[in-house]
Amino acid sequence: MRRAGAALALLALLSGGADAATIKLNQLGFAPAAAKLAVVPAAAATSFEVVRADGGATVLSGALGAPLRWQPSAETVRLADFSSLSTPGSYRLKVAGAPLSDAFSIGPQAYRVLNAAALRAYYLARAGSAIPASLGGPYARALGHPDDHVLVHASAASPGRPEGSVIASAKGWYDAGDYNKYVVNSGISTYTLLAAYEHFPAYFAAQKVGLPESGNGLPDILNEALWNLDWMLSMQDPADGGVYHKLTNKRFDAFVMPDRPTSGPRYVVQKSTAAALDFSAVMATAARVLAPFEHQLAGEHAGLPARMLAASEAAWKWAEAHPAVVFKNPPDISTGEYGDADLADEREWAAAELYISTGKDSYYAAMHAERTPNSVPSWGQVQGLAWISLAQHMAQLGPAADRKLIASRIDSLAATLAGQWSGSAYKVSLRQSDFIWGSNAVALNQAMMLLQAYRLDARRAYLDAAQSDLDYVLGRNAVGYAFVTGFGTRSPMHPHHRPSAADGVAAPVPGWLVGGAQAGQQDKAECKAAYPSSLPALSYLDDQCSYSTNEVAINWNAPLVYVTAALDVLTGPAK
Repeated sequence: MRRAGAALALLALLSGGADAATIKLNQLGFAPAAAKLAVVPAAAATSFEVVRADGGATVLSGALGAPLRWQPSAETVRLADFSSLSTPGSYRLKVAGAPLSDAFSIGPQAYRVLNAAALRAYYLARAGSAIPASLGGPYARALGHPDDHVLVHASAASPGRPEGSVIASAKGWYDAGDYNKYVVNSGISTYTLLAAYEHFPAYFAAQKVGLPESGNGLPDILNEALWNLDWMLSMQDPADGGVYHKLTNKRFDAFVMPDRPTSGPRYVVQKSTAAALDFSAVMATAARVLAPFEHQLAGEHAGLPARMLAASEAAWKWAEAHPAVVFKNPPDISTGEYGDADLADEREWAAAELYISTGKDSYYAAMHAERTPNSVPSWGQVQGLAWISLAQHMAQLGPAADRKLIASRIDSLAATLAGQWSGSAYKVSLRQSDFIWGSNAVALNQAMMLLQAYRLDARRAYLDAAQSDLDYVLGRNAVGYAFVTGFGTRSPMHPHHRPSAADGVAAPVPGWLVGGAQAGQQDKAECKAAYPSSLPALSYLDDQCSYSTNEVAINWNAPLVYVTAALDVLTGPAK
C-alpha cells in the first residue's frame, strides 16, 4: 500500500468521520442568497451562534428547531437556520455542548472551484490518453488502453464482424473505479453534462478547466463530453446501427495504473436494446447542442452534428427491430453488467430527444407521453431525462407536444421531493429507501429534478430543497463527510478507484463523488475494516475495499457538475 507510517496515521485522522456530537453542515459554503442550514445534536442546546472563523466574534444568533428523529441514522437532531446571514466571509457555528463546527464560507459563485474539479475529473479519467504533468500535475500518468485493437466477442459477432474481428474503439472515460467502458452508463453521464451546458451556457462558456483542447472555441464542458461521444460513436456497428453494450476486459484489472493492465485483451460485447436507445438519446442531444459550433468542429469532427443525428436515428431503427434484447454477461465475462430488463424508459427518452432534435411528430407519438411518468434519473431509469429535455425546449416544441402535461410532470415530482425535504429531520429529500448503491448521486439527481421545477415557476421551496441535497453531499450527513475527494474538512481519502490507489500520490484524484452510505455492505466480507453501523445513513466506509460505498463513477459525478453550476447561477448572478 502506498500510504504508510506517519503519513497514514495523519491522513486517517484528518479523514475520519464525525462523531455523534458534531455539528453537520456544508463544509464548503453558500451563496449569499442561499438557504443555510446545519444539523445539531438534539441534546446539545436550544440556541446557536454564528461566529467569525478568524476571531470568534458573534455575527448572528438564533433558536434551534424542535428535536426530530431521523430514522435512517436513528438520530434525534435539531436544525439551525442561518439563512439570513448573507455577508461574505468565513464562519463557524457555535452551540453549547458541541465542538465548533467546521469553517464554511459565504460568497458568490460558491461552487465554481468544485464544479471545475468535478468536470476535470473526467479529463483525469480519459482512456486512450496520457495525462502530462503540465495538465495533470501530480496526477500525470502514461497513456492507458488505446483500444486500437479491440476484439469482437462471440456475443457481438455479425456477418460483417465475425468473432475475433479487430476494430478500433478509442477514447471514452473509464467508467468508475475500474478501467472498462459501458455505453449505458456513458449515456446518462454524457447527457447530464450536455444538459448542464444547454441550460447554463454562459456559466460554462466562461469556464476553463485545463484541458488539452481548452481555447479551441468550444466550452471545456463540450470538449470533455466530445471525448466520450467520439468513443460512443465507435461502438455503433455501421452495418446495422446496433450498439455494443460495453468495451471490457474479461475480468477486472488489478489495482494498477491504466498503462499496466493485467487482464488480457479487450472486447466489445453484445449489442443490446438499452445501449442502442441510450446511444440514440445522447446522439440526438449532442447533435443539437453541438450544432451552433459547426464552424469550430473541423478535421475529424467536420459535419459531426449531422452525423450524430443520423447515427441516432439508425440506432433507433435497430432498437425498433430488436425491442427486447436484454444484456446479460456472457459466461466468460465478469465485469460490470448494467443489465436492465425494463426498456420502456429508454425508449421514452430516445423518442423525446429525437422529437426535440428533428421536429418529427412521430417521435413524440412514440414516447406515449400521456402514460409516461416522471422519476428521479438513474442509469437504469432514464425517463426523467426525457421530461428534463422537453421542459427545457417547451417554447420551441410543435403542436403535438402537450405543454401542460410537461409542466405537470416536472412539478408533481418536485412537489413530492419537496414534501420529503420539508418533513425530514435532516431537511433532505432522501428517504430511508433512497439509501441504495450510489445514494449520494440519488440525492444530487433529486436536486436536479427539483431545479427543473424551480426553473419553470421559481417556487423557492424547490431551490431550497435542491440546496439541501447538495449540502447533504458536502457534509450535512450522518457521517460528517464532504463526499467529494479533495473538498471539505473531511473528505474520502481511500476511494475504490484504481488510479488513486496505484499512482503513489497520498491524496486521491480530486473532484470525484463517492457512492455514499447504504446498508447493503456488499463488500463486507472483503473489507478488513469494519463498517461503523448497519443503519443506512451510517453505513459508509472510507476504505479502498469498499466498492459498495466508496467507489467513484462517471454517472455520479455528472449531477454534481449540473447541480453546482445550477446553484451558482440560480442563487445569484454569474460573475
